[in-house]
Amino acid sequence: MRAPEASMVHGLTAQQEGEASGPPPASPKDLPAVDRLLRSGAVQVLVQMHGHQLVAAEARGLLEAWRAQALAGQLRLADIAAEVAETQLAARCRARLAPNMKTVLNLSGTVLHTNLGRAVLADQALAHVTAMMAGPNNLEFDLATGARGDRDDLVESLLCEITGAEAATVVNNNAAAVLLSIAALSAAHPGGREVIVSRGELVEIGGAFRMPDVMAAAGAQLVEVGTTNRTHLRDYEAAITPRSAMLMKVHTSNYAIQGFTSAVDESQLAPLAHAHGLPLVTDLGSGSLVDLSAYGLPREPLPQDMLRAGCDVVTFSGDKLLGGPQAGLIVGSREAITRIRKFPMKRALRMSKLPLAALEATLRLYLRPELLAQSLPTLRWLTRPQADIRLQAQRLQAALAQALAPRYQVHLRDLQGQIGSGSLPVERLPSAGFAIAPVSGPGLERPHVGTALDALSKALRQLPQPVVGRIADDALLLDLRCLDLPAHEAAFLAQLPRLQEMLA
Repeated sequence: MRAPEASMVHGLTAQQEGEASGPPPASPKDLPAVDRLLRSGAVQVLVQMHGHQLVAAEARGLLEAWRAQALAGQLRLADIAAEVAETQLAARCRARLAPNMKTVLNLSGTVLHTNLGRAVLADQALAHVTAMMAGPNNLEFDLATGARGDRDDLVESLLCEITGAEAATVVNNNAAAVLLSIAALSAAHPGGREVIVSRGELVEIGGAFRMPDVMAAAGAQLVEVGTTNRTHLRDYEAAITPRSAMLMKVHTSNYAIQGFTSAVDESQLAPLAHAHGLPLVTDLGSGSLVDLSAYGLPREPLPQDMLRAGCDVVTFSGDKLLGGPQAGLIVGSREAITRIRKFPMKRALRMSKLPLAALEATLRLYLRPELLAQSLPTLRWLTRPQADIRLQAQRLQAALAQALAPRYQVHLRDLQGQIGSGSLPVERLPSAGFAIAPVSGPGLERPHVGTALDALSKALRQLPQPVVGRIADDALLLDLRCLDLPAHEAAFLAQLPRLQEMLA
């Protein structure tokens, strides 16, 4: 009778002690072998779907994770039951096969968002890429002669027709276009490799790539003229020597210098360059092919303008205002483009068949300029009226407010967006959307507001189709400018119940 009494001294019987200890722990010895796990019926289905190698690798990974938990005393027998193992293994296989690149809903207010892939391709471009990738194509095959062709031929005539250039070539991005043009034309000059550029145009583009560094990589020597805010024609003229290889202009598309300024345009520089036997090269960066002022937007310089002004080479991007794939487009005189095309570096920078197919289809849209604002997503978003965006916000507000209640409150607000990717940096696009803030209450101080907004922003990014907004002025802003299609709006609404679960 003494043993039960001793046990009761501590307040629990032996049976009660076992019940109080919770579910029995699992030790590494309790874990199933990989072969045993793979033999279960549900896992065999996974093997049929994904193959033995992938499922076995994920099974080993699952068991290793369990072993670490068991050694830390954090694993129970119930955690390694057969049905649990099968469910977790299926989830691991799905996660392993899930792509890292996903489509997102861009509600940041920046139309050409560099981190979100810049321009979205038109339906015609997507269809052409799919068709060209589905089988062999004439990438470098002349169907008329049966001989080997040049991949530039796929787009050169289109570029010449649209811009008025004598010749054209393309590479994989605009930095490459600038690099190749400088390297090819400066190497062709017998006297030296000096490239004359205004100090006010020594731009830095995304990723800390600077124009002086690009020139150095091209084997050219930079000669700066003028000052940051004022450069005159006489500055260029005084810098020309027998070692000069070219004059260069760089469009400052990603910043603006205002106030007491002076610059020399291409129409003034071209006669000077040609009088000394030098080519004039200009880099437009964003590269619009249409006059944006016709759509109520500020006008950007066009390649057509630069060629008429006398430039020998004009470089610009394909995936900014042009609205196509990432590409560097080079147009100009036949002599200059021939030198660039034959330069050895060209092969290393050439475009592959996917972006070439997308570029050709995008350029063909410009042959029907009256339809461009409807067919080209970039132009459609840039020209979307604020009133239409505001009406859409009114339709969506109640559903969003319900999903975020009671922790957040949703206010409809007029917003100011931007073009992005260094295009028209000081211009703003009147837009509309939501300003979301934590529900006010005791103890909700500024640091807590920031934490709450970060949590909401993260939850939106973790949705099946991530939603990207921006935090400003103690609110999470969702700009609806780029949410213009019924499919986009439906995708946004369909995810609100999931968002509500994540925030519960």
